[in-house]
Amino acid sequence: MPKLDAPIRRGVRVIVPSQLHVPVAALLVALLALCVMLALRGRARRARAGAPDERVERLTLALWATGERYWDYDVASGQLRHTTCAMVAPDGSEVVERTAPIETLLHPEDRPIAREALARYLQGDGSGRLQVQLRVAIDGDDWRWVRARGRAVARDRDGAVLRIAGTALDITATRAAEREHRIAAEVLRSMREAVAVIDAQFRYVSVNPAFLRMTGYTESEVLGQDARLLDDNSDSEDVSRHLREQATRHGHWSGELRQRRKDGEQFLATVECRTVHDADLGTPLHVFVLNDITHQKRAEQELRYLANFDTLTSLPNRSLLSERLSRAIARAQDTGRRIAVLFLDLDRFKDINDSLGHAAGDRILRAAATRVQQTVGMHHTVARLGGDEFTIVIENLDEAQAADRIAREIIHAFEAPLRIDERRQITISPSLGISVYPDHARGPTELLKQADIAMYQAKAAGRRTFMRYDDAMDIAARRRTTLTGALREVLDRGELRLALQPRHSMALDGIASVEALLRWHSPTLGEIPPSEFIPIAEESGLIHEIGEWVLREACRTILDWRRQGLADISVSVNVSLLQLLRGDFPGVVRRVLDEVGFPPERLELELTESVLMADAEHAAARLQALRTMGVSLAIDDFGTGYSSLAYLKRLPITTIKIDKAFVAGLPDDPEDAAITTTVITMAHALGRTVVAEGVETEAQLRFLAERGCDELQGYWISRPLPPAQCLAFVRERPAHGPAAAGTGPVAPP
Repeated sequence: MPKLDAPIRRGVRVIVPSQLHVPVAALLVALLALCVMLALRGRARRARAGAPDERVERLTLALWATGERYWDYDVASGQLRHTTCAMVAPDGSEVVERTAPIETLLHPEDRPIAREALARYLQGDGSGRLQVQLRVAIDGDDWRWVRARGRAVARDRDGAVLRIAGTALDITATRAAEREHRIAAEVLRSMREAVAVIDAQFRYVSVNPAFLRMTGYTESEVLGQDARLLDDNSDSEDVSRHLREQATRHGHWSGELRQRRKDGEQFLATVECRTVHDADLGTPLHVFVLNDITHQKRAEQELRYLANFDTLTSLPNRSLLSERLSRAIARAQDTGRRIAVLFLDLDRFKDINDSLGHAAGDRILRAAATRVQQTVGMHHTVARLGGDEFTIVIENLDEAQAADRIAREIIHAFEAPLRIDERRQITISPSLGISVYPDHARGPTELLKQADIAMYQAKAAGRRTFMRYDDAMDIAARRRTTLTGALREVLDRGELRLALQPRHSMALDGIASVEALLRWHSPTLGEIPPSEFIPIAEESGLIHEIGEWVLREACRTILDWRRQGLADISVSVNVSLLQLLRGDFPGVVRRVLDEVGFPPERLELELTESVLMADAEHAAARLQALRTMGVSLAIDDFGTGYSSLAYLKRLPITTIKIDKAFVAGLPDDPEDAAITTTVITMAHALGRTVVAEGVETEAQLRFLAERGCDELQGYWISRPLPPAQCLAFVRERPAHGPAAAGTGPVAPP
């Protein structure tokens, strides 16, 4: 047996027979040299190309570094060979490979997607790359999202793909992050708040659509610009510097900034700033969230305005008045001076408002508010409490009488008409009540209450005047409340009655007509004078029912007289402004005349000057409708109001009644004599009948007769009488002039 020597160099085992001939040995040496040479050449080739183990090692490290897995898919069998773990450490850990049908690795919902992607790839020429995102279960039961990429690595003779190999990367975390990013981006785009991202140098790097809508800029106009692009503060440099310092030092800032849009419009915005850091670069980024609160602030201002001011006149309302009055009282306590509270109410405003309409009424209130404020001065508080009620607070008075002077100035200021539009103006008067601190009260509520009570006393005194509060007015206020309640049932209880006062005709030398006067006798309250209950009836609206009752009762009474042979007697009935201007008063008169069967030419309606002048234009249409029916119209108390010749010309007035205030001084008072003479002459020149009221002496009667006065009315003729007594008086009246009617003046009832 040949003896085998030990292995020698590079793993080549050399066998040397112990008994070889030299030629054979030479041959073996040559063969050995050939093998060595071939081995060296192979080693050189391997050195140039890299050894297979080294390539595998490098590929494994690359997969480990990128976190990807290797897979190899056999198209014919549908088997997928894949690595189960991509985390192969550089310490030489082996990669475990498994083979399984591809369907078993895919999520059931993603299998159709995989089949469709594979079919598209195989239908192509195979030169492209297969790429798909799927959920797979490789390392366990949890489904993981992977991005698989591969190419064809084997084909048959016809070019059909046999095998596809590639890598798969776990993108579960990336996909979740991308989903969160998409959601965040969508939220940012859909936010109503404007969001801007600003870098460390306070330059815009990103803005959302709401920011562009709010500011009017385009994205290209904003990005890269300094954050002061929108600033519109007078102290913008200071504000901007403070904002940047707070954001940089503390990482947050919040506040309100006045900004300017691209078109120059200003807007107010709340700003919330938070500082974050760029995840890649580590540099700070400032996230600004802006809310346009311009409309909100305006709404808040409007609410504050509505809470403190009257929207119609822009005057303080009751709330602000109480606050200012309280502060004024506190100041007066320190200074020891007085405060006057004036409560103002426009006379017969409700009638005017109802007749002209609320739009005109609002214009009257605005004009009245301006008139009052201009009269007392801007340094005094003028408030509107509601309706036609105004309150004036006058501070720093030395004495209570100073408030009287201001009240007179206000009344005088309203003598000039109020212009309600370019074509119309109206004259209206105020009534005022005054209370004084500390004389009457020491609190706002009491002062306002007492001024209100005093104002009602001014109304009762005849309007267009003022009254200062005193304690006795409380009694009057309580009585007024009682009367108001009782007056609501006066018709049902039958407590009203008529009194008739004759009017003597100089031409007929006898009684030509009577004036119907209203009386109220209450079983519990006694006799209440008209001057007390008529204003209450007007303010409560009961005057409509009461006025219609008076008209109907007067027509029935005179109609009964006519049936008893007094066919030439006429009746005069007083009409309030509320009756004339509210509702269809001509229709009411027509209905009453038709129901009673009374001839309209025997009815005369009396209106005061203040009624006519309150709204002469509107009253003219109503009066003309009455004249068309044949009803006569008289102006009562002529000379005490405005005595305008213009309305005498415009209005279809038939009779002028001279007020008893001018008759009382006749014949000795030269002014009364001159006025009375002038009125008679003027009325006759205009074709009007003249009636003198308040005739109480024979001297007055003779003076009026000499001046040509048409009719006389007063206690010298007769006091107001119940209907039956008046009928007897008219029948028994001699036919030889008023002087023979009696032996002297008749005492008042």
